[in-house]
Amino acid sequence: MKTVDDLLSAVLAGELGPDPAELTATSVFWIHHGTRLAGGNVTYLNQYVLTRVGGSFGGCAFEAGEIDPAICADASGSPLATLLREAPRPLQMAALDAYLAAVQPHRDAPDAEAVTLPAGPPEVRAVARDAAIAGLLDIGRGAKVALIGVVNPLIAAIRERGGDPLPCDFNLRTTQWGDPVSTDMHEVLDAADAVVATGMTLSNGTFDTILARCRERDVPLIVYAQSGSAVARAFLGAGVTALSAEPFPFSQFSAEQTALYRYRAAPREKDGS
Repeated sequence: MKTVDDLLSAVLAGELGPDPAELTATSVFWIHHGTRLAGGNVTYLNQYVLTRVGGSFGGCAFEAGEIDPAICADASGSPLATLLREAPRPLQMAALDAYLAAVQPHRDAPDAEAVTLPAGPPEVRAVARDAAIAGLLDIGRGAKVALIGVVNPLIAAIRERGGDPLPCDFNLRTTQWGDPVSTDMHEVLDAADAVVATGMTLSNGTFDTILARCRERDVPLIVYAQSGSAVARAFLGAGVTALSAEPFPFSQFSAEQTALYRYRAAPREKDGS
């Protein structure tokens, strides 16, 4: 599968698990969440739509105004296949995420490395989370790392590993340290030695472009995903090099220990080996 639409088609055809027409989106709900970390100058405002299927949740962030909360009443109790075919893109991705997480929960995946985030305040947990994400980078000192979807602690974590961040975001103009943030995804993709992208790219439709460009340039792509973590997992070894998957409830919604799951694609064999 080369694109998210390929993955959707395979799920709807029952090629990856049970027929989604026979599954129910028991609950669809909406969260609006704001965070400003101590010492920071940015208030992160995030909206999520989430879907429950059996014992699993799927989630996807979206831009303000893209979905109305009333969709929760309309969609809750729908056949999952209906959401996969007809829902707005963020809810469609949440439904796809829930389906894939139900078929293979992260906690049971044999290739997942569970990382426990410590209990404590948001600043402690955010630093631990972003250090775990940056730990998936295999880069030399001075490597240019495109960061598509800017989180300040992750900028710091990339620098601590010797990388030179190339931040890109639709909503931010500078980092906490005054670094300019590009709004041109193609600019940073063409310059990068490695790419780190948020799962929200599944919602805004840029994931396929990022995936294709990283394949073309043969540069590693690391995805850090609260949005669509099980969706991004489906592309491990097919453009995605590594993944930090954080299923719901996300780390910012708890002060207790929680887990994220790191995946690495199997190393590719070189021609002639």
